[in-house]
Amino acid sequence: MEGTIFTMPVIALRGLTVLPGMTVSFDISRPKSIAAVEKAMVSDQKVCLVAQKDPDEKNPGLEQMYHVGTIVHVKQLVKMPGGIIRVMVEGLERAELLAFDSEEPALIGEILETPRGESDLDYITTEAMIRVLRDQAEEYGRQHPKFAKEVLPNLMVLTDLEDLMRQIASEFPWDYTIRQKYLEAEDTTCRYEALVASLVNEVEISRIRREFQERVKESIDKNQKEYILREQMKIIREELGDDPVSDADEYEKQVNSLKADKEVKEKLLKEIERFKGMPGGSQEANVLRTYIETLLELPWNKVSRDNNDLKHAEAILEKDHYGLEKVKERVLEYLAVRTLTKKSSGPIICLVGPPGTGKTSIARSVARALNKKYVRISLGGVRDEAEIRGHRKTYVGAMPGRLVDGLRQAGVANPLMLLDEIDKVSSDYKGDTSSALLEVLDGEQNVKFRDHYVEVPINLSNVLFIATANTTQTIPGPLLDRMEVIEVNSYTENEKFHIARNYLTGKQLERNGLSDKHVTISDGALKKIIHNYTREAGVRNLERRIGDICRKSAREFLENKKQMIRVTESNLDKYLGKEKITFEDANEEDEVGIVRGLAWTSVGGDTLQIEVNVMPGKGELKLTGQMGDVMKESAQIAMTYVRSVGPEYQVADDYFEKHDIHIHIPEGAVPKDGPSAGITMATAMLSAVIGRKVSAKVAMTGEITLRGRVLPIGGLKEKILAAKMAHMETVLVPDQNRADIAELSKEITKGLRIVYVKCMKDVLQEALVS
Repeated sequence: MEGTIFTMPVIALRGLTVLPGMTVSFDISRPKSIAAVEKAMVSDQKVCLVAQKDPDEKNPGLEQMYHVGTIVHVKQLVKMPGGIIRVMVEGLERAELLAFDSEEPALIGEILETPRGESDLDYITTEAMIRVLRDQAEEYGRQHPKFAKEVLPNLMVLTDLEDLMRQIASEFPWDYTIRQKYLEAEDTTCRYEALVASLVNEVEISRIRREFQERVKESIDKNQKEYILREQMKIIREELGDDPVSDADEYEKQVNSLKADKEVKEKLLKEIERFKGMPGGSQEANVLRTYIETLLELPWNKVSRDNNDLKHAEAILEKDHYGLEKVKERVLEYLAVRTLTKKSSGPIICLVGPPGTGKTSIARSVARALNKKYVRISLGGVRDEAEIRGHRKTYVGAMPGRLVDGLRQAGVANPLMLLDEIDKVSSDYKGDTSSALLEVLDGEQNVKFRDHYVEVPINLSNVLFIATANTTQTIPGPLLDRMEVIEVNSYTENEKFHIARNYLTGKQLERNGLSDKHVTISDGALKKIIHNYTREAGVRNLERRIGDICRKSAREFLENKKQMIRVTESNLDKYLGKEKITFEDANEEDEVGIVRGLAWTSVGGDTLQIEVNVMPGKGELKLTGQMGDVMKESAQIAMTYVRSVGPEYQVADDYFEKHDIHIHIPEGAVPKDGPSAGITMATAMLSAVIGRKVSAKVAMTGEITLRGRVLPIGGLKEKILAAKMAHMETVLVPDQNRADIAELSKEITKGLRIVYVKCMKDVLQEALVS
């Protein structure tokens, strides 16, 4: 149809230019535009979109419109309130508007379809153009992080010049006039020049804007510096005797302007009166001076304005952390309730999980999301009650407790206070630290918290407390009861991969003076680091390994003058050495007396291959492999169960008196304990006694009773992950753990057949090979 003139409905667009290949929605309300769309819908659903030169023109003619537009296919119409129609279109071809055949009731124009021809540029010129466009797009992305994250990755993979130009023209937040220039350009070179000129212009505008912002900030900082210097000069003049104001009078002025309750002000004024009657250089006067200044520095009734925007809070939490859904959900619930009730008292949350899973850093993100001041108090190793409640001011060097000091640092009465490592507090003859925390973490009592140093009740009910711990075993029951425990579980390999790619890699590159222009780590390399070089619940060692790569790359970059270093699966051992971690896969063949069990460790889940041998003897049960007391008892229970069901499997009555049974769990140097291997040991023993093989693709976990019932166990997420990494096909779990399995994501359970068992008969039916 090239060069052919034909007629079709025309819509005049205000402030919008549609390009071929774009899919876009816009609203129309003018009768002519609506009539044009209706006419198109009863024919071939095609219409020509042409931008008008003046968006404010209500009834544009041919001269008030651009002569080049786009033929589009109408995909969807939605009627909106107020006579507005929302139209979704897909751009097809470039076209030229020659004239109008009629203007009532709809614009019908004479259209010349002018599709773009093939490019006549050679390969080198095309490649150079592509690289220039990419460089300019990357430069723009460095100044606009959101654009770099959402749009730039899709542009960088395009290798065709026309596709790249069309995507840049479509995706960039241009003014419509820039897209119009691109649309009107006749050939590839003209379109390229128009696009590059616009890109360079946008980058320069962003750079100048940033420079202006920096100048304004410098000006503000300079004004603050001048204010401080003037205050210092004022003090120097007072020291020289130029009409000085006494300290006591200055304190009284501060008390009058202090936002505090009447009780606090009365206490301060009383102490100031005492201070006035003391000799200036006496020890007691210095103690009292420090006390008055401490009370004046406390925020009392001064609070910061929190951000109640749920979407803003959710966006920050999602940006800073991958996963941790329960924590994010609880914070957003707290924010929603506070918005409705207008009360600032919040929950006392305790995040419990293995090291390196982001418990401490999520608290900082929560503070940023809620626009709260952030105070971190490390409780690891604290054993003196005075660290919490403070020292009485009569002692030399007395100071308030860490909580009051945290309020003073924050400067407001409603900060977010992180109590880090609350499971590691201890006690000695000076008092029990955890008992001192009982009052702090009780929402009914901390309204009037008494610090020994301050001696005036302090309201801690506006503080949002978040505690972190690696385990709840060492936290006293009354203290644990006051907190809302949220478990932060181990990360899956996929979660670790996303964390490494989105957060850790960029952080380590920046820390080592590099950028993604110098070093790239492939997705495959990251997955190999996670699987074969680290074994942990969190991501600390993963970050260290990425740091190792960055340091070695930095040296290589300087010594060998390399422009780009690419780390892939094939050359990973050059940076990290040989693989450190290997996972024991499922056995190839079914065997007698060997069963794969599942275990929980502090660094995630693991599989245990339990081996049983039967030999002539006197009926002894031998246990090896550093088993704990609970595991030994499980073995004895399993033995009793196997003996009780022996007749069902035609086992001779005197069999157990004439044979010894030896149970061994490999990796004998590693201590093992817990009841969850009960059904595994029972299955292995019965298999060895009756000589039937156990399926090599079955793993199991569960506590056993004397009568063969299967009881629930913990750490199921880590155990299921371990089974998956060992390439197991079937996992037997206690029936009472159904709720725990239901909470696991499909990513974890995908590829595994989960079988729920209530008793040993269910276990043996699945495990024993017929």
